Amino acid sequence: MFDKLLIANRGEIACRIASTARRLGIRTVAVYSDADASARHVTFCDEAWRLGPAPARESYLNAERVLEIARRSGAQAIHPGYGFLSENEVFARAVADAGLVFVGPPASAIAAMGDKAAAKRLMEKAGVPLVPGYHGTDQSEATLAAQAERIGYPVLIKASAGGGGKGMRVVESPGQFSAMLASCRREAKNAFGDDTVLVERYVTRPRHIEIQVFADARGNCLHLFERDCSVQRRHQKVIEEAPAPGMTDERRRAMGAAAVAAARAVGYVGAGTVEFIADPSGAFFFMEMNTRLQVEHPVTEMITGFDLVEWQLRVASGEPLPVAQEDLRIDGHAIEARIYAENPEKGFLPSIGTLRYLRTPPAVEFARTALAAAGAPAAPVRIDSGVREGDTISAHYDPMIAKLIVHGADRETALARMARALAKFEVVGPASNVDFLSRLVANRAFAAGDLDTGLIEREKDTLLPAPAKPSLRRRALAVATVLAAEFDASRSSDAHEWADDPWNARSGWRPGAPLARTLQFEQSGEPCPVRVEYGRDEWLVRDGDESARLAELRWDTASPSVRTVRGVVDDRSFVVDSVIDGETLHVFSPLGHYALGYTPALANVGEREDDSALLAPMPGKVIALFVEAGATVERGQPLLVIEAMKMEHTISAPSAGRVASIRFGVGDQVAEGAQLVEFAAQ
Repeated sequence: MFDKLLIANRGEIACRIASTARRLGIRTVAVYSDADASARHVTFCDEAWRLGPAPARESYLNAERVLEIARRSGAQAIHPGYGFLSENEVFARAVADAGLVFVGPPASAIAAMGDKAAAKRLMEKAGVPLVPGYHGTDQSEATLAAQAERIGYPVLIKASAGGGGKGMRVVESPGQFSAMLASCRREAKNAFGDDTVLVERYVTRPRHIEIQVFADARGNCLHLFERDCSVQRRHQKVIEEAPAPGMTDERRRAMGAAAVAAARAVGYVGAGTVEFIADPSGAFFFMEMNTRLQVEHPVTEMITGFDLVEWQLRVASGEPLPVAQEDLRIDGHAIEARIYAENPEKGFLPSIGTLRYLRTPPAVEFARTALAAAGAPAAPVRIDSGVREGDTISAHYDPMIAKLIVHGADRETALARMARALAKFEVVGPASNVDFLSRLVANRAFAAGDLDTGLIEREKDTLLPAPAKPSLRRRALAVATVLAAEFDASRSSDAHEWADDPWNARSGWRPGAPLARTLQFEQSGEPCPVRVEYGRDEWLVRDGDESARLAELRWDTASPSVRTVRGVVDDRSFVVDSVIDGETLHVFSPLGHYALGYTPALANVGEREDDSALLAPMPGKVIALFVEAGATVERGQPLLVIEAMKMEHTISAPSAGRVASIRFGVGDQVAEGAQLVEFAAQ
């Protein structure tokens, strides 16, 4: 076993690898970009070296710089994590040529599986079932369009060198093919440096099921069962679980055997994942092989009890796999939810900013589980995260905040545990998908195991409900937090002994009559005020004929903007966490998280943005313009494309009209909220 490891990655996977390495007595070397100089993984490792500027191509994708740091730091091995250089055959070969250990498969295996079209031809020879499609070398648009016609619509265009949903488009009809192909190629070229694509039949209501495989250098190869990764948005996974709901022993054996055959066909060594598409009939087809550790590997660890990073390090140092296939058993059920800084209500666009407040449920971190922990039961809740409160989610990298993983004796228990854990995951700063995940876990189809990659789109009305005026009870809880904040402020600012001053009495006592006031809340630009009437030991919250009674308020104050408030509303006790962020009041309660605008004298409530302006929905770079100033456009017509976090986002006209001016050109960086296009007055 080597004694010093360089981790050529960032975020939670870098922390995850460092955690296991530390337990094995291996010293770790972190690398970082200028954007990550104070990131968690930098402090998590034994030493840290600067790579370069923030853009990934100048830092985490700079293979020469990574190798230079490895030599200068004395590292004997490099673990690439996932993403960045993890599936780069040139880098893997350069590591070996430098006399270092690459913690991953041989470069030949990465090359064989990295070209998805060539990999499918290889899998066909190995007898692994394939989706009907075109994986040829003729990349002319005419040939690709003709092949799409032969396969039959809908088809899937997919980057041959890609992954993670980048460079992938579903095409419903021939009229869409040319535009979708161009967009797919642009995105693939930018993300992977290769715009080669393949075309396949798009399987309707497909399930995405993958098999974790592991091989050593001594010829041993096995699988550690399956993961269901069907629940996706924008072709990227949101929820993963193991084992797959409804999986039969017969299909598990067949898929496991096919995955092992795929790994053996390329002389695989280390951890890998063979991904399959399964149709409603139960048939399954090879999709691709990821020649690295996967983001969702914790669910496999939770049901098998083995630390897969430890296996990677031991296999890379020449040790054999610690068990045989027949020794493996499935223990219970595990579910992973990816907590992202993104806005589900805006098409899951990434969100950036400082994590001004971050509170997570009680959990273990990067936990060893079950069998690997000498027979101890699996930890019920685990969090893998590469960020802390106060860190910044930047536009340069993946916007993941954390992976929340739960384990239970069965799927029903795991689902209930996930629901409770999500209810205690609180984020203020960038937008997050926590509330969306809570609705997803509670969704009837998801809970019933009726899974496929179209579930989110099919259930969007319940998963992404239109904004609604918050109930009076929700606003009453917000009133409770406002009262607590105001009382804290009066106590801290008063020069007198506050307890003896009747003017600071919480009862609202005043000469002549009790105090009554209106608190001006707003949500999504809509006013939703309430009237608060003060009593001796309680408060009555009113909105028209509705009323709610608050009583027995008490609170713990962590800071001027953060407090936990307890009390009773309409004879029901409550405990809420509240965070004041500028003019926004965040309430985390058993009713969920909600944010209300609040200022002592809220002005301009309900005003709308100027209809003559089109604003950037997220920060990014303009990579394509489709219209010029003076053009007449129709509602929904594509105007330009913004690239953010390696994904393309087409900005369309909100209504018919004439373009007065375009404020940015191709290559320009834009900030969220920046005016992109000005329309002429109608």
